[in-house]
Amino acid sequence: MVTGTFYMRNVPNKLAMSMVKRKFAKQHLQQLKKQCSEAGIKLTHQRLEIFRELMSVSDHPSADLIYKRLHKKHPTIAIDTVYRTLATFDKLGLVKKLHVLKEWTLFDTNLDVHHHFVCNRCKKVEDIYWPDFDKRLLPDVVKNIGAVHSRHLEIHGVCNSCLEIKRLQQTF
Repeated sequence: MVTGTFYMRNVPNKLAMSMVKRKFAKQHLQQLKKQCSEAGIKLTHQRLEIFRELMSVSDHPSADLIYKRLHKKHPTIAIDTVYRTLATFDKLGLVKKLHVLKEWTLFDTNLDVHHHFVCNRCKKVEDIYWPDFDKRLLPDVVKNIGAVHSRHLEIHGVCNSCLEIKRLQQTF
């Protein structure tokens, strides 16, 4: 049994988070330019805008949501461009594809080692940091199955917001 502490990303001060995001966005932008150059991929205006949109959010957006957000500012952007660009970013290691509940694909710009809590009701995805779990050795049986390249824990449950809504509905 794995024990230890874990915590969810919860930033009460949105201004502080915004400042941190801008710092990391600048670093990620430099990484984007470098990796596109090394891969021989042209950094187009549309790719740059998709990347900026990804860096400006703290949620785990789908390609459709990214498209909807961008289409308001850039009406000529095509949904196919968004899907292809996200696939390219995933291949370059700039984002991670999350296949949540085997129902849809979301994109995660947080490349730090972390896991996810998925609300079964509202489908919200929250980052979880669990250093004790990450340090644990895998069971020997895993070695008999094959080589592990990465591991990711997805915890399913009901988030506090949904629990509160249910509690309020039951009181009326």
